[in-house]
Amino acid sequence: MFSIEALPDDGIHTAVLADWQRLTDAGLPSAGRHASESNRPHVTVAVRDDLVPDAVGRLVELADGLPLTCRVGGAVVFPARDRFVLARPVLVTADLLRFHARAVAVIGTPPEHYAVTAVDRWTPHITLARRMTAEQVGRALAVVGAASVDGRLTGLRLWDAEQKVVTLLR
Repeated sequence: MFSIEALPDDGIHTAVLADWQRLTDAGLPSAGRHASESNRPHVTVAVRDDLVPDAVGRLVELADGLPLTCRVGGAVVFPARDRFVLARPVLVTADLLRFHARAVAVIGTPPEHYAVTAVDRWTPHITLARRMTAEQVGRALAVVGAASVDGRLTGLRLWDAEQKVVTLLR
């Protein structure tokens, strides 16, 4: 599996790390508990099982379209089977939607199991925690609050989950 991920600037990065730490300090699930060196705040742009030939080179060209101004909002909760994902939503702008559409054009239309990254179904966000119970979500919302952060998406990387390799594209 390959994931194309937009990376936020230092201000957003620091704000999300603070959220991760507040969740950990409260004894709640947190993306900050994942100890991998590759773990950092990001916006998943697209996910695919395989990449088309020359995708990496074309994604490097796509990265030239960065930075993009963005606003990371309060909190959003997504269902995930019998649990929930807590995230910070990224305000959708015309520039962000164009960037996403160009990324999808490079790597192709997603199969159904990655349909949430399709051009008409994508919800940009930065994950704060996964596998939360409903009770944990209620507690977590009080911990992270609803403040928004303005900044930019400045980097792009490719995550190869099988090889556990990150390729920085910008």
